[in-house]
Amino acid sequence: MAGKRIPCEVKAERNLSAEGYDGIILVTDALTKLASGFEPLATALKSQAEFDSSVEKDGACVKVNLPAGRLIFAPTGPLNRDYDDVRRFADAAASGIKRAIKVGIKRPLLVRAPDQSFKHADLVTLLGALHALYVPLEIREDVPEKITKVQTLGFLGPDKIVQLALALESGRSVARDVGGSDPERMAPPRVEEYVRKVFEGTKVKVDVVSDDAKLVKEYPLFSAVNRCAKGVPRHQGRIIYLTYEGAGPIEQTLMLVGKGVTYDTGGADIKAGGVMAGMHRDKCGSAAVAGFMQILAKLQPSNIKVIGSMAMVRNSVGSECYVADEIITSRAGVRVRVGNTDAEGRMAMADVLCHMKEMAVNEVNPYLMTIATLTGHCVLAYGEAYTAIIDNGSARLAGMSQKLQVSGEEVADPFEISSMRREDFDFHCGKSEYEDVLQCNNAPSSRTPRGHQTPSAFLVMSSGLDKHGKESNKPLKYSHLDIAGSSGPFPGIPTGAPILAMAYAFIPSAF
Repeated sequence: MAGKRIPCEVKAERNLSAEGYDGIILVTDALTKLASGFEPLATALKSQAEFDSSVEKDGACVKVNLPAGRLIFAPTGPLNRDYDDVRRFADAAASGIKRAIKVGIKRPLLVRAPDQSFKHADLVTLLGALHALYVPLEIREDVPEKITKVQTLGFLGPDKIVQLALALESGRSVARDVGGSDPERMAPPRVEEYVRKVFEGTKVKVDVVSDDAKLVKEYPLFSAVNRCAKGVPRHQGRIIYLTYEGAGPIEQTLMLVGKGVTYDTGGADIKAGGVMAGMHRDKCGSAAVAGFMQILAKLQPSNIKVIGSMAMVRNSVGSECYVADEIITSRAGVRVRVGNTDAEGRMAMADVLCHMKEMAVNEVNPYLMTIATLTGHCVLAYGEAYTAIIDNGSARLAGMSQKLQVSGEEVADPFEISSMRREDFDFHCGKSEYEDVLQCNNAPSSRTPRGHQTPSAFLVMSSGLDKHGKESNKPLKYSHLDIAGSSGPFPGIPTGAPILAMAYAFIPSAF
């Protein structure tokens, strides 16, 4: 029976003749790799290829002389070109699962032919299949007959890989639940409710700031965004803190701030022209934070402390909404002039980042990160599959962007590296004696030069992190992650990015 975070029962198997399966899904790039132990698969596919030359390129569904009876071949395509990466295996496994469901297979056995192209191809293949088997939270809750797509998934490989995949998938499932659910199902109070249930009885501690007076006093930029929504009780904002502390002496402290805009109307600078649809996905940064904390709860790594925060707020429009030209003093004491109410994500995160900065000076080896579906410019610059990462000076010296990029390449969660430049800070400097910092211009990020880089400078300036640069007495490492492209398609299922790369980078012992 499937668990709450896993789409079905998943079992490790040792041979192709394992009982209890009604189909095999084969993932490979070439039939020539079906050597010793894989002869039944090779025989079935070569027989088919005698009269269907498209088999090796397009795949096939054929009979096979094994207990499972049916074989679906899901080819990866070439693996040896300069631009091929391990995502080929995830994509092929997902395609194989979808085809298996179409032909009525309920208990597939997933098989990857022996191949040394990529170190973690087995894990990535299994994760690709599990992604295709995810069932949205609203369907699980409201349509019980569709709670699973298959009954059992077998995997030909070590149980260690299966258990790691289940822990990672559990985190991705939490991220998809929060990030993909509609703006009412995951309005801020219901996110709090969901998160409390997820982490009940685990080593992750949950603390929530919901009192409006406290929010207004301690998180004034967040509260500006929340000002309109808080008049509707079911939309009232929440700042959720999640804390995990592993056994043994702490060697590193991760401090994560996730953008959790449950719906973004644009506010007074309203999203017109049909571009508002899909804005319930503007909470995927906070969703990623929750998902990563779920992985920690499952794997329980030692010697690491993680403080995650979810800035959950709705950017509503109405008589109480904040407007351009307002000047709001941030938690760090910085006077911020609002330039565009549709740049609400940075407003929601800045004071929380400031709070993290205040805590960080007393933590062991702290590393701060903001994670957000922040800009269309990121998608324009890098496409729809890549997380953009931008380091401050201290993080750049420590090679944090490179560490996460290399990690992402290993587990099919790719990154592109951008930079903070002096122009980004100049862009956000106050333009008059009224304000210290300009929040944003009044053009879309996709029509603004350096449109995904400049927000990182705003976050540094408005949170007071500029006082903790590489030249200061207490330098703090900080990176901004823009997941506008990598968080997943709409319509479609969120990916859970960038938590696989983060897990590989910061919990290496699990791999």
